[in-house]
Amino acid sequence: MDTHALDRDAPDTDVLIVGAGPTGLALGVDLARRGVDALVLEAAGELFPGSRGKGFQPRTMEVFDDLGVVDAIHAAGGTYPVGMVWKNGERVGEHHMFDPAEPSEDSPYNRAWMVPQWRTQEILAARLAELGGEVAFHREVVGVTQDESGVTAHLAPGGTVRARYLVAADGGRSAVRRALGIGMTGETVDPSPTLVADVRINGLDRDNWHVFPPGDGAELLAICPLAGTEDFQVMARFPEGAHVDTSADGVRKVVAERSHLAAEDVTEVRWVSDFRPRAALADRFRAGRVFIAGDAAHVHSPAGGQGLNTSVQDAYNLGWKLGAVLSGSAPAALLDSYEEERRPIAARMLDLSTAVHRGEVRRGGATRQLGIGYRDSSLTVETRGAVGEDAVRAGDRAPDGRVAGVRLFDAFRGPHWTLLALGADAPDGAVGPAVPVVRGGAHGAYGTGLFLVRPDGYVGWAGDSPEGLGEYAGRFGLRG
Repeated sequence: MDTHALDRDAPDTDVLIVGAGPTGLALGVDLARRGVDALVLEAAGELFPGSRGKGFQPRTMEVFDDLGVVDAIHAAGGTYPVGMVWKNGERVGEHHMFDPAEPSEDSPYNRAWMVPQWRTQEILAARLAELGGEVAFHREVVGVTQDESGVTAHLAPGGTVRARYLVAADGGRSAVRRALGIGMTGETVDPSPTLVADVRINGLDRDNWHVFPPGDGAELLAICPLAGTEDFQVMARFPEGAHVDTSADGVRKVVAERSHLAAEDVTEVRWVSDFRPRAALADRFRAGRVFIAGDAAHVHSPAGGQGLNTSVQDAYNLGWKLGAVLSGSAPAALLDSYEEERRPIAARMLDLSTAVHRGEVRRGGATRQLGIGYRDSSLTVETRGAVGEDAVRAGDRAPDGRVAGVRLFDAFRGPHWTLLALGADAPDGAVGPAVPVVRGGAHGAYGTGLFLVRPDGYVGWAGDSPEGLGEYAGRFGLRG
């Protein structure tokens, strides 16, 4: 890789993404399809090998639909199995992890979908390569400096990479966040450590998530078949202050002690780690030309599957804004809206994750993230008067549906804005030629009106007439 001196004006890349996890790779894909020159740096020599974040909520599946990977994600995974509770080697009851939900025309993805994190990263990396993007391994960023024209990443053991903007997606222990002096405020959700491991195991079916409740001095053990693989994920909780043995023998021992299985039934230990559930939020999501996203910005309990999903949606929010600014179609001030929009969402999702972990709420409608929106954003303009309580308003997620034979998610797919004209007139020239227009009658939750849908699938502007639409579109360079 070429390196440049700190004072050199020409960047190596427009956007430098630090971290090749789901957040960094999703952002890389989004930028690559916009023609943005971006480079993903990863400190390790390969993609993360474990299953850690394994569940996608319906809203994230919609994001993957837009990014062109939803078919591969579907093929690689499956639904969450029914929990099977064991006691003394016998099945004693079932446990349903998520409240059921039926698919509908406006929400085609209705349930959590399980894909091990390592497989998700493979899919996103393949899509990135297909679009001409790149991941550079063995590139550890240990510091950043910036000036008015760009950011320089300092690598270990030496060298630099220069970019116009840098996005830190390097995890909960983010070196970039620490280098910027951005603190994190949070709490310990559960002081008890937890072991997580990917194993091959005999003696359990793959139709159930096998749960061995606490009892007789032992803590919880859960063994979940990982959809699309031959592996199981073992999760074992330990008492506060206990030492967690993360060796292969340690994994076998905890399985044998807490279930009817023998140690030798664990035929292979493929990956293992331990953690203490924590909730923390970065004090800022931006410092100059550097943005932080994913676990670098918010650390969740794994309960409820909100951390990974919130992280991917950070990338989805930031990608179109970076693309618009770098292309010159929008002012640099647009980037201020990333922290404005995403930090409150992350705070809400942290509260939800913690509540699910503590058994205060079930894994229901809120965890699907379909209700997340930006009504209070400075990018949101609602010009209509009173609308129905359940009607789509500016700032809301734009639902799917069919209008005059056109599926809306098909119309939205891609890096563009979309104008919906539903029972309302959209004269030629109301928006620029790069904005597709879907025309039809009143439809579903939209009712009637004009709806300008952002590249990330949220309604930016809504009105009964075109008055004000052109001015709004001009803010983002959408006028011809």
